[in-house]
Amino acid sequence: MNIEIKKSIKPVNYLDALKFLEQRVAKINQNKSDELIWILEHPSVFTAGTGYNKNDILDKSIHIIKSPRGGRVTWHGPGQLICYLVINLNNRKKDIRKFLNIIENSIIISLKSFGIKSFSDRKNIGIWTRLNDKDEKIGAIGIKVKRWIAYHGFSVNINNDISNYSKIIPCGIKDKGVTTLKKIKDQSYNKLPDEIIKNLTTNLKT
Repeated sequence: MNIEIKKSIKPVNYLDALKFLEQRVAKINQNKSDELIWILEHPSVFTAGTGYNKNDILDKSIHIIKSPRGGRVTWHGPGQLICYLVINLNNRKKDIRKFLNIIENSIIISLKSFGIKSFSDRKNIGIWTRLNDKDEKIGAIGIKVKRWIAYHGFSVNINNDISNYSKIIPCGIKDKGVTTLKKIKDQSYNKLPDEIIKNLTTNLKT
């Protein structure tokens, strides 16, 4: 089960990324390609997963791209780390819950190495931190599974403009906030992608 590690330096158009992921899923299904961990950033874009509700869009003037991933409405853009995965669950006992746990734990362990405490929440999927007595979201997770090949992935807010989230109800959650790693702890996060890759590859072997 070889995993290709891909890092894109320039921002990648959301639809181009979707096309790439779909092509990789098809190749893995035909045993013609390795699995994938892909670190990138998107230009500013609002996307809606399969569970989205039109009421989640507060600013009706924004353009929404519908995505095949799970989840509801979110925003991606500069200052936010995106990690896409294409992982063959046929080789991992077809265990979707374990796969999600691997993603959650890999992010939590990675953030811990930067001195940031975070946690997952079964009712509100994603990665959260406690800030000023309030739960604030720092990581969003959205996965799709096709023929037991899991793809899409997660985002982590590093230093992005969170005002974009005021135009939507992020992930359909009204009573919790959104923050960034820089707001929690002002330090360099240049090594976060490598930390995430290290923890994902380790945890995917278990």
